[in-house]
Amino acid sequence: MDDRGHEAAGPAFVLGGGGALGAYEVGMLKALFAAGVRPGLVLGTSVGAINGAAVAAEPSQASVDRLIELWTGLGRAGVFAGSLVGRVSTAVRSRTHLYPPAPLVDLLRTHLRAASIEDLPLPFQCVAASIELAAEHWFDKGPLVPAVLASSAVPGLLPPVALDGGHFVDGGLVNSIPVGRAVALGAREIYVLQVGRIERPLTPPRLPWEVATVAFEIARRHRFARDMADLPPDVTVHVLPSGAGAGEAGGPLSQLRHRAFGQTAERIERAYAASSRYLETALDARNAPDPPDAPDAPGGPA
Repeated sequence: MDDRGHEAAGPAFVLGGGGALGAYEVGMLKALFAAGVRPGLVLGTSVGAINGAAVAAEPSQASVDRLIELWTGLGRAGVFAGSLVGRVSTAVRSRTHLYPPAPLVDLLRTHLRAASIEDLPLPFQCVAASIELAAEHWFDKGPLVPAVLASSAVPGLLPPVALDGGHFVDGGLVNSIPVGRAVALGAREIYVLQVGRIERPLTPPRLPWEVATVAFEIARRHRFARDMADLPPDVTVHVLPSGAGAGEAGGPLSQLRHRAFGQTAERIERAYAASSRYLETALDARNAPDPPDAPDAPGGPA
């Protein structure tokens, strides 16, 4: 696949980034499959690359069960766990990150049952930020686990991933919800699976540590808002609701702490309920018959 676009075989699933809040996307997937919606193309960023790769590997309700297992593993397999002493020790040795990548690599190898992107039953791409080029880089072929790891390598938490002659970090830095990519690849119906951030308005920071979070959110949301504003008239985008509570904002780093994964089951069910309600209305409207033509006015054409 390339950037020139083609008519997708089915709707595109676009899965955004969001750390532990990515559990909401699992609930959205559960709702989509229950409603009979199957993807023809899957795109992912950061944690959305993890969820998206699992769906592209098995585009059915079975992938939801596998993702629930994976998310349970993220919370207890030491991916973002460990003692403060251990994290400081890793940071001192590496000088760049708090966590070793090995636990996440092991988890991905266990749950993403394909060696390469080309082996997946569905077209799949994930995005990472290229350090050398200061630009987004899309992985559409090659080894699957390294590509997903590159897309989800949060700076400061995980090390950059060396791949294809470059170094890559979290794709959320350059394209957090890649709707524009789906359009460029020919999708005409797009389902956006997001973690709830864009459902809440931003407010000015009140504390010093909120400044960076607000600035980061502006950068993330600007790209998505521009993509939505530039949609061609023949493209339909469904932004699925997360059902998130008001207290779910937090910063990007707080959503990768070990304790943040403790709400996985609750988040999945919230998103499932909210997205099911949305899909019931949206799909009913899409499948409704067109209204009959109005009768010709007297004296009009026969």
